[in-house]
Amino acid sequence: MKDNRIQLNVRIDKETALKLDEIVEYYQEHAKLGRIYKGDVLTDIIDKSYEIMLKQKSVHTKSYK
Repeated sequence: MKDNRIQLNVRIDKETALKLDEIVEYYQEHAKLGRIYKGDVLTDIIDKSYEIMLKQKSVHTKSYK
C-alpha cells in the first residue's frame, strides 16, 4: 500500500504541531507495533474522522426523508 502514498506539504500553527507531537507520543506509548510516524497517526485520525462524518451524513439523510 505504500505505493499509493503521496506527500502532503502543509503549514500548521506551532500549537497544532505540538499537539500532533503529543498525540504521536501517546500512540507510541500505547501501540505494540513498534515505531509510529506522524503520517501513520494523521492517517488514523483522518480515517476515524471520515467514518464519523459518513455516519453523521447518513443520520442527517435519514432524518430528512
